[in-house]
Amino acid sequence: MILSDREIVEALERGWVRITPSPGDLSADVWSSTALDLRLDARLQVWRPPDPDGVRLIVDPCDVGFSATALAAVLADEEDCSEGFEVEPGMFLLGWTVEKLQLPHASRIAARVEGKSSLARIGLGVHVTAPTIHAGFGFRAEDPDFVGNPIQLEIWNAGPLTVRLAKGLRICQVIFEEVSGTPSRGYQGVFSIQGPDVEPPS
Repeated sequence: MILSDREIVEALERGWVRITPSPGDLSADVWSSTALDLRLDARLQVWRPPDPDGVRLIVDPCDVGFSATALAAVLADEEDCSEGFEVEPGMFLLGWTVEKLQLPHASRIAARVEGKSSLARIGLGVHVTAPTIHAGFGFRAEDPDFVGNPIQLEIWNAGPLTVRLAKGLRICQVIFEEVSGTPSRGYQGVFSIQGPDVEPPS
């Protein structure tokens, strides 16, 4: 079941969901009937094109040492979009939300991150094929002061136009869903602790 705007507010008030900074009440323009807009933070990781000398780079996700985070640290350039950044057609990059999200697994709430139609209609895809935010995301039982994780976004320009991104742009929307039953444990996957200030694995 998808939560309505009123149910999301109730979940925030009860601590079932935590969003930092707070999105404000339902009069704020970030709300829709069943979703909440999230904003783009300043840090981008822009994947470089293949080697200009024509050397093929093959990535094997089945390799025991495979790490998308480590690859991005080596093969993507750090950019800051505080003053704007132009995404050319065909370009692929990683970004982060300003907002940090926490979903305690006992709350039985998960979420999905989706792009916004206003951006999709000019060819900008956001959060490519991986919308699920599992119950337990950003929650640390041993640290009640931890506010949660930002959401990393996979962004690509599939259209013919250059699209300018800037910090604070309403880049995506989050939809909250009730989980049928309480998970035995929270999300403990490779991205359970993430954020621009987290060091990539060595």
